[in-house]
Amino acid sequence: MVERGILSRAANFIPKGSGKVFVVTTADVWQHHGSQLERGLSSIAHEVLTFPGGEERKRLAHVETLAEEMLRRGGDRTSLVIAFGGGIVNDMAGFLAAIFMRGIPVVQIPTTLLAQVDASVGGKTGVNLLEGKNLIGSFHQPLAVLIDPDVLPTLPDREYRAGLFEVIKCGVIRSAPLFELLTKQRDAVLRKEPAVVDRLIEESVRIKAEVVSADERESGLRRILNFGHTFGHALEAETAYARFLHGEAVGFGMRAATHLAKSLGKVGERDADGILDAVDQYGPIPSLNGIPAERLAARLVKDKKTIQGNVHFVLPRSVGEVTVVSGVDDAAVLSAIRAALA
Repeated sequence: MVERGILSRAANFIPKGSGKVFVVTTADVWQHHGSQLERGLSSIAHEVLTFPGGEERKRLAHVETLAEEMLRRGGDRTSLVIAFGGGIVNDMAGFLAAIFMRGIPVVQIPTTLLAQVDASVGGKTGVNLLEGKNLIGSFHQPLAVLIDPDVLPTLPDREYRAGLFEVIKCGVIRSAPLFELLTKQRDAVLRKEPAVVDRLIEESVRIKAEVVSADERESGLRRILNFGHTFGHALEAETAYARFLHGEAVGFGMRAATHLAKSLGKVGERDADGILDAVDQYGPIPSLNGIPAERLAARLVKDKKTIQGNVHFVLPRSVGEVTVVSGVDDAAVLSAIRAALA
């Protein structure tokens, strides 16, 4: 559901007969938007659990702490989790719901643009290992995803732009009209004009929902959603998840994937330049100085999409269409990373 003000109706999406409801969130999200959600849940008994945000804290230990707190507060197999926050909250609280008492329901309420267009939709949940991103997790579809664009004005500009990189991804993989909207109405997008923002969210969610519905567990089509992520995850891991927001890393990854596609003859120069320009328009990506291309290349084999040491790359063919390739020469990959770092 994409609807302004939907936080005030959150109780309508909690099934009758549910046990204790646990809202998992972070202190900053609760400070900005907790009162709205409290009003929306006023008719339902619920507990609020907070944990420190940050990609570097997206670890199994924090999930265990939250699970123990749920038990202390009376959680059981009839309980329900509400994931209320950005992508890290969506991933971690979704995973918590997937494994608590061998699985309880979850409702996703994303509060960042990136989470609204990506993390909250599709049922992927998980946490990081030091070696890579989301290497422990499960598929656990939410009962509902409640997206309220009215929460976005509190987002820092950098967080908002990070989410826009995921919207660019959606345009490149499946919607030339969405990509065109981003490139032709940049000022309206950055001003967060409601009509434009709502359209960006709705179109991105539609794309992801269609892809996931056709391939829930990523055996084929769903792999296209990883455009920019293979290189991006390597960048996040190399910098200990502390230097780049996830969307910024995806922006870098799209640059690297586009350079690779161009060098392999998979995409024409006009479309490649258009993709690279779009990423630049919605930057900046923080400084990439001092990051060794060789170390990023070495990390690619640890990505969760790597199968038997064979790295799969999602590469653009044109704006609106991508392809998945493997068996790419190491020298070509390294050259693409260097071009993206430049």
